[in-house]
Amino acid sequence: MLPLNKDSGRCRAARLSGGAGVSLIRGIALATGLAFVLAACQGDESYRSTRHLTAIPPATMALMSAKGVSASDPILMRAYKKESEIEVWKRGLDGQYALLKTYPMCRWSGQLGPKVREGDRQAPEGFYDVTPAAMNPNSSLFLSFNLGYPNAYDRSHGRTGSHLMVHGTCSSRGCFAMTDEAISEVYAIAREAFAGGQRSFQFQSYPFRMTAENLAKHRADQHIAFWKNLKEGSDQFEVSKREPTWSVVGGRYAFPADPSTAVAVAAKQARDERAQADLVAKGTPAIRLVYEDGGGHQSFREIVTANSGTSAFASLDDRTRRSLGDVSRPEALARGPEEVVVKEARSVASVVAPKPKLGTAAPGSAPDAGPAQHSTTTVARSPETKGPTKLASAKLRDAPVVTNEQPVRQPTRTEPKSLYDRARGLFGS
Repeated sequence: MLPLNKDSGRCRAARLSGGAGVSLIRGIALATGLAFVLAACQGDESYRSTRHLTAIPPATMALMSAKGVSASDPILMRAYKKESEIEVWKRGLDGQYALLKTYPMCRWSGQLGPKVREGDRQAPEGFYDVTPAAMNPNSSLFLSFNLGYPNAYDRSHGRTGSHLMVHGTCSSRGCFAMTDEAISEVYAIAREAFAGGQRSFQFQSYPFRMTAENLAKHRADQHIAFWKNLKEGSDQFEVSKREPTWSVVGGRYAFPADPSTAVAVAAKQARDERAQADLVAKGTPAIRLVYEDGGGHQSFREIVTANSGTSAFASLDDRTRRSLGDVSRPEALARGPEEVVVKEARSVASVVAPKPKLGTAAPGSAPDAGPAQHSTTTVARSPETKGPTKLASAKLRDAPVVTNEQPVRQPTRTEPKSLYDRARGLFGS
């Protein structure tokens, strides 16, 4: 990630000197000018040094009250790459968490799948603990907190990387980026939870929402075994609404069963497996999503491209543009993912892992990669292109069979509101 800007907002006053012939008036003028400059810089420093003290918005406080929780109650967060959303949950007096609010991510980088090594541009997937020491009020990316990657699971597999964060400014090299206004609110919620006595909060990071449909579609992905392991923790949380505890056993996340919810968790898992099998039987294709370089929430993609494919930033007010910041690789965000349809052989449960471009997770290096078996892969392409996209063909150059017959694109949802109104709704009116 970008280094922290420790000098942001500081001023360095020039040395002022003068000989014996300097007039009293000139000396007064110089002193007055220096005082003005220092006052202005201190004002900027004051702004920078207090942004982390921004109050939780009244509307969010009212939402807490309606859900029977307070600002000082513990929190938990869940992130989903494919949907580009971060959820903030609050724990009530009964010890169970309730969903408080869902925030859109404007940027994350890499592909679906875990982070493996330093510099691969992957955002982490797994279970992480965020402590007060991980909160950075002086971040060059407005505000940020460190996820704590690598955790014990990552270290057990020799994974490397550092400074993986949630931060403001819509730019990512392995992090989860939000608008400045969004991170300001999330940061304030975390700050008040720590002030209330919480020692750390759990941050659960997933490739997508752990639905039967998503798991059926991604059943041939090289990371499916790892994702099913993450789902075990997700299922525990969704049934019990309590923070799952975990350890590392045999290279896997191990989630001790809670006797009070073990039967309900097992029942949920059985239902999900049946639903996945039904979807496959009905012809749901196995796919992979290939990103040029990560993604962002659909609303942000529309801001970047509008409907005509041209930039829509000019139509946004200054406040919105400042909150977005410098969007990293906007062309990659605008393109969106390409669907890669995997035609499975009858006995094949996984796809041959293609060799990625530099900067993506290495399939063979991840412990969750399934055994290599034969399959046929179809490269998805956009209707407006004359051949497979350069990205998709590069990503799948080692696949055994590549054809170009089926143009497939992710459908774009339509909303009744205009693009401008939707953008303003994200960042506040």
